[in-house]
Amino acid sequence: MTASTNNIPTLTLNNGVEMPALGYGVFQTPPDETVEATTEALRAGYRHIDTAAAYSNEREVGEALRRSGLDRSDVFLETKVWISDYGYDATLHAFDKSAAKLGVETIDLLILHQALPSRFDLTTEAYRALETLLADGKVRAIGVSNFMPEHLDRLAEAASVVPAVNQVEVHPYFRQPDVLAADAAAGIVTQAWSPIGGITFYRDSGHTSTLQDPSIVGIAEAHGRTPAQVMLRWHLQQGRSAIPKSVTPSRIAENFDVTGFELSAAELAAIDALDTGRRGGPEPADVTLETFGRDIPEA
Repeated sequence: MTASTNNIPTLTLNNGVEMPALGYGVFQTPPDETVEATTEALRAGYRHIDTAAAYSNEREVGEALRRSGLDRSDVFLETKVWISDYGYDATLHAFDKSAAKLGVETIDLLILHQALPSRFDLTTEAYRALETLLADGKVRAIGVSNFMPEHLDRLAEAASVVPAVNQVEVHPYFRQPDVLAADAAAGIVTQAWSPIGGITFYRDSGHTSTLQDPSIVGIAEAHGRTPAQVMLRWHLQQGRSAIPKSVTPSRIAENFDVTGFELSAAELAAIDALDTGRRGGPEPADVTLETFGRDIPEA
């Protein structure tokens, strides 16, 4: 890991491509708010934007990039193929749809949004299409999202390119150590969605948010930082990529301001110890075309 010009660490993926470790996410950001929010993120210093075909805001991310005046090469764009577009030809076309909406010729990182265990044949065909896009230079890196160790094993049997990234739910209340270990063993960067646990609405100890957790609050106070900054620092120091989201300018800036302090080994271990083993998002095995399929429009 090296530091970029804005001091945010840069991760070198397994094919040599460099990716800013901290990205700005637009999950559940309405299209009519995405341009302004993404513009604000780019103004704050983010140079990695994460979207997805299923978010219905790729076009707005592209518009924000154009309005920013930044060179295309200065911003790392990541998007995802939805399960409804799995299959070799369908996934090749999914790239065309996403690239057109983003207004770019090349996507820096294109990943499969779910493993789709009930139709893993479609999953492997979709990944084969990603390999073709990579070989043709249309994408710079390829990966997966919400893949559990068994899904990575099944993919490895059919794939010729190891995924560069696996984007999964990781935060102090749900660490997924088995996924972290499997990714590390394969040379895959773990990328955390919901990195500060915004998806969590549980905790038996009486507080419902990682932002209110006494251990995290105590560490934050010791460093003169916020709980969100501490959690993002935890991810970065443990070698992960993190994709926080917010539409509030002050929080967008706060989430980017995660350099200039260092968590101790004891503090990292204390955050690790908060793991409940309880998932906040959908169970990957439950994602099927019947329950989660949706049409991804052409435009």
